[in-house]
Amino acid sequence: MIYRAEEVRERFARRGLSFDPTVEEIVRGILAAVREEGDKALDRLSLDLDGHPVEEIPKRAWRQAYEDLDEGLRDALESARERIEAFYREEARGGFLRADGSGVLGQLVRPLSRVGVYVPGGSAPLLSSLLMTVVPAKVAGVEEVVVASPPKVHPGVLAAAWVAGADRLFAMGGAQAIAALAYGTERVPRVDKIVGPGNAYVVAAKRLVFGVVGLDGLAGPTETLIIADGSASPRLLAADLLAQAEHGPDSEPWLLSPERALLEKVEAELIRQLQDLPRAEIARRALERGGLVLTRDLEEAMELANLYAPEHLCLALADPLPWLGRVQNAGGVFLGEGSPEALGDYIAGPSHVMPTSGTARFQGGLAVRDFLKVIPVMGLSEGAVRTLAEKGALLARAEGLEGHARSLDLRR
Repeated sequence: MIYRAEEVRERFARRGLSFDPTVEEIVRGILAAVREEGDKALDRLSLDLDGHPVEEIPKRAWRQAYEDLDEGLRDALESARERIEAFYREEARGGFLRADGSGVLGQLVRPLSRVGVYVPGGSAPLLSSLLMTVVPAKVAGVEEVVVASPPKVHPGVLAAAWVAGADRLFAMGGAQAIAALAYGTERVPRVDKIVGPGNAYVVAAKRLVFGVVGLDGLAGPTETLIIADGSASPRLLAADLLAQAEHGPDSEPWLLSPERALLEKVEAELIRQLQDLPRAEIARRALERGGLVLTRDLEEAMELANLYAPEHLCLALADPLPWLGRVQNAGGVFLGEGSPEALGDYIAGPSHVMPTSGTARFQGGLAVRDFLKVIPVMGLSEGAVRTLAEKGALLARAEGLEGHARSLDLRR
């Protein structure tokens, strides 16, 4: 079905994360049990929910899984790690100290000590998600990266952990894994921050432990929005929409274009390509959540894209670079139909952990900065203190904080 722009505008404008109160109530019970009972509750919940007790998988098993992989897949994992690492080593992460007549001002930039990475299990073993989270953490200098993935952990995930340089890996999933990482147990160390995507229970757990630990964000269903002009290939556009749609029935694949003929050809291509797609039923349901949208022109398409704030924004345009400056809200941008989002999922370089559900309005994709903390440094000279103390005391008294003012008066 082809929508008109005005039919989707209000839907795009009202997007945001939503939470199921039933799921949240269940998760509250899981978190409380792990916080109070530790490993005893963790094992009980893992047996009940995953059919397997929690275990830490030793590194020799990761190495063996890596060596058992097909040579081509081993090479692909190594290439992906190298590109991800090279991309994030370009990110500025140094602090500064500036000294002048007033003293010293600056920032210390320090990596987090211990980070927890959640790697989903489910219907697809996400080897790539492990690389996309662990590698930037290690580039940032995180001392210990602890991975959690539901039992039984896929050998490909173990091999990816070996390639990425993770430090520890536990076979545990769901809200109970988030609880263990947030609160710590006798076996599972408490972390400073938890990153990585997960199902509704994982997202609810992350939301509820925020403040006990830091978070990278709260992930909703994955989404792609493509803007295309008449130069784009209907066959490639349909393939890119289906690549997004097969993630899950709640995925949202969108195509916006002022070319009705193009949209009609893409619609026909979707029907044709769905016929032999292994996850066709999942993709069909996802396509019903997205759609093809006829816009007045490319300007309106870009306006709607910024309103939607997609996780992935693909500019399938003959000359995409001039449009890059108009992008305000997007998790990641893919320039031209020769740079498909599916390549970004695996090996292009940037992490595929990106904001969803409109949260690209206020946050970006996972990066080295997510594993760093900035500590301000102040060392003022005696002269600067005397000069600043009088004005500081005025501000303190304006706020009714006499103790602050007197502390500054003594410096004058």
